[in-house]
Amino acid sequence: MIVWITGAKGFIGQHLARCLVARGDTVAGLGHGHWPEATDTTGISLWLNGEISVSNLNSMRSASSTPDVIIHLAGGSSVGVAIANPREDFSRTVVSTMEVLEWVRQESPSTRVVAVSSAAVYGSGHSNCISELSQKEPFSPYGHHKLMMEDACRSYASSYGLQCLVLRLFSVYGPGLRKQLLWDLCQRLKDSENNIELSGTGDELRDWTHVSDVVRAIEMTLDLASSNVPVFNVGSGQATSVREIAQVVIDAFTGSDKQIVPAFNGIGRAGDPFCLLADVQQLSKRGFECEISPREGIANYVQWFCAQMNVEKTP
Repeated sequence: MIVWITGAKGFIGQHLARCLVARGDTVAGLGHGHWPEATDTTGISLWLNGEISVSNLNSMRSASSTPDVIIHLAGGSSVGVAIANPREDFSRTVVSTMEVLEWVRQESPSTRVVAVSSAAVYGSGHSNCISELSQKEPFSPYGHHKLMMEDACRSYASSYGLQCLVLRLFSVYGPGLRKQLLWDLCQRLKDSENNIELSGTGDELRDWTHVSDVVRAIEMTLDLASSNVPVFNVGSGQATSVREIAQVVIDAFTGSDKQIVPAFNGIGRAGDPFCLLADVQQLSKRGFECEISPREGIANYVQWFCAQMNVEKTP
């Protein structure tokens, strides 16, 4: 297939591009950032540094060819950043989606659109697994904008017959992630901090899903886009507390000779729900299950971090 990835330079985008190229697809990317090594690092045929706009999408087609699928990964990627600058997050998430949909409507109505969304659309108040049919009550600009993105896909599918698919990702991690809890905690351990205090209670529950499993889920659902706009949760279906995850990172980084137990200040971060756990029955029915456990995946992440930072772990 010919696949375009918006946001291909991002954490998930690079993993996805390498996977699709390896299976024989022709992949091109569009998004922000100078990236001269794009072909060498991912194998993509073209990288266009620029806004997600109709004119740039036309330039993409002129430089490559009409895509069978556009995987729309570009958009806001942080609750905190969205709260600090909601207008920018709206532009990155909602406006960019409208540009993709409008280009497909006008220029290539047979192109399938895969909109990569977030569990943030579900909001707070959940204590059990969240199904795709659960009520959507986002309580951060980030979550609201992801839901607007989904609604735009439904609007274009209903009004113009576009073939769309929505994938709601839960807590994605893995090599290449340079932000959020795992990265910040590794940075502090690298700086030899012994008193680790984190926000929240530590009992917050997340569905930690390794990026390689997320990429496999995206790959296996590409053909499911339709005017009915199917929606799939992408997660493991297993809850792990922030306290457990933090301890796994610390143990993987420091080894058994140095005992560090993280403390928590009890102050939750704005926009962060207590529990986000995926009901993955819809994806499981299609034969998908995660292959990498949080403990294995985090050990792999710590190893990657240390290699990047030239840090020698404690034996």
